[in-house]
Amino acid sequence: MNINQRVHGCWMIIAAMDASKTSLSTTAVVLCLGACVLAVQRIRARKTPAGLPLPPGPKGLPWLGSVLSINMVEPWLTYQEWGKQYGDIVYAKILGGDYVIINSETVAHELLDQRSAIYSDRPHMPSAELLGVRYMTLLMPYGDEWRLHRKMYQLALNKEQSRKYAQMQLRRVHDLLARLVTTPQGYRGHLETLASAIIMDIGYGYAVAPRNDPFVAKVTRLLNLVVEVMTPERTALLSSFPFLAHIPPWMPGGGWKRRARECQGLVRNVLDDPVQYVRDRMAAGTARTSIVQDMYEMGDDSFDVAFDKETIIKHVAGTLFLTGVESMYSIALMFLLAMVLYPDVQKKAQEEIDRVVGADRLPDFGDRPNLPYVEAVMLETMRWRPVVPLGLPHMTTADDVYKGMYIPKGATIIPNVWTMTHDEGRFLEANSFNPDRYFPPTGKLVDVTACPAFGFGRRTCAGKYLAEQSLWAMIVSTLATLQIGKPKDAGGNDIEVHPEFKTGAGLCPKPFPCSIEVRSIKAAQLIRASTDWDGGTGDL
Repeated sequence: MNINQRVHGCWMIIAAMDASKTSLSTTAVVLCLGACVLAVQRIRARKTPAGLPLPPGPKGLPWLGSVLSINMVEPWLTYQEWGKQYGDIVYAKILGGDYVIINSETVAHELLDQRSAIYSDRPHMPSAELLGVRYMTLLMPYGDEWRLHRKMYQLALNKEQSRKYAQMQLRRVHDLLARLVTTPQGYRGHLETLASAIIMDIGYGYAVAPRNDPFVAKVTRLLNLVVEVMTPERTALLSSFPFLAHIPPWMPGGGWKRRARECQGLVRNVLDDPVQYVRDRMAAGTARTSIVQDMYEMGDDSFDVAFDKETIIKHVAGTLFLTGVESMYSIALMFLLAMVLYPDVQKKAQEEIDRVVGADRLPDFGDRPNLPYVEAVMLETMRWRPVVPLGLPHMTTADDVYKGMYIPKGATIIPNVWTMTHDEGRFLEANSFNPDRYFPPTGKLVDVTACPAFGFGRRTCAGKYLAEQSLWAMIVSTLATLQIGKPKDAGGNDIEVHPEFKTGAGLCPKPFPCSIEVRSIKAAQLIRASTDWDGGTGDL
């Protein structure tokens, strides 16, 4: 639904209020709304200091700004076009707010990394509060509570600590291989189970059931609701028209409120139930190593007395759970899609694995330094179709000047990850999946120290080491044992795959046809030996 339809929906709501004979007349509401718009315009109107110009950008309509020019389905493409026209840093007025779009990784580092003291806040997101997910670290405003969350992640998820979960991640991936061989048509559900299993094991020491796991079912439903309700359009409208948050669920245009209420109930379950599971196991002396257990065993001096320890543990673990499952699932699907579309890449990676690892065992993390092409496949998976194409917005806490351009306090800063990873100056034929781009003429894999997909500055993804481990384990194990390709029709001809993507806050492939088969009898034996697989006649 585009912004024009959303605005039309606002007026339909006003009309419905009048028709239902509420105490507010349509005229009164319209006048009130008009007064609010004028007030917002006056409050937000700015004169740049010393006559400094704002960054260049499109000229929009009064108050609405450039919102009608934005592709609401794929806004990163609009911002990419603005970048070509106006440069690496673009200013736009959108629904009365100041927006600065960064289309260059260099500019992102110079502002979000080097000036992180004033670029680390988050803009207010009313939809997050309505859904009950404002507690999530990545949505939290910059302050003492956020710093405490970040401290917990640094203690539990630093590079050294992440290594202790490596073998568990491999075991969960081996379970995935068995499921893919047994029921390849269920690949989406199997990848979702993998993502949930890894995060639940790391976060709570909980072993996910092979199917119909109650925790997985709840988090899957919650994630679907968040993606459905927390769209950029609704977030912008709620910020500009706060009264929309008070629409009764039974009124036209209020159906999303029912989904928001369901989401709030699920949030409580997702926060409370897994933590209670850990506490019960700790009391019984049967708890497995997990981040929640580690946090409970930290001394009280590790926590700020201004915040409740129990609440902080629930919120930190809940953030890891929700963000980790969704991102891992989407990236894994991107990899699978890439292998269907680019069989030559798959063949080259398999040749490297066969040469280095051999056919008598499955790959492990000790092989990683000797598999540079597999590493390049992982890097290209994150670059080719970044699952969060606009990153997460930052907000300035003070006025700033960058190369003679004025950036106002309170501006929403959007790091356009899509444009950064599709810069034709760095990535020739950027829309193609080509791991060879990471090998210069010397033939040695380039040192990629940072990936825009993990964010910038103080808001860099705290779980990036775990995420990389999980993704690498899934990629190398799948390539070593399985053959992924296009399915065949009744005549034995390839069925062409035309990828489509679900958009919104993130980017995720829609279901696509594919063939998944075990590469050899030996590979099947290795999978069977690494799991409780019964050889394909049943489930794990």
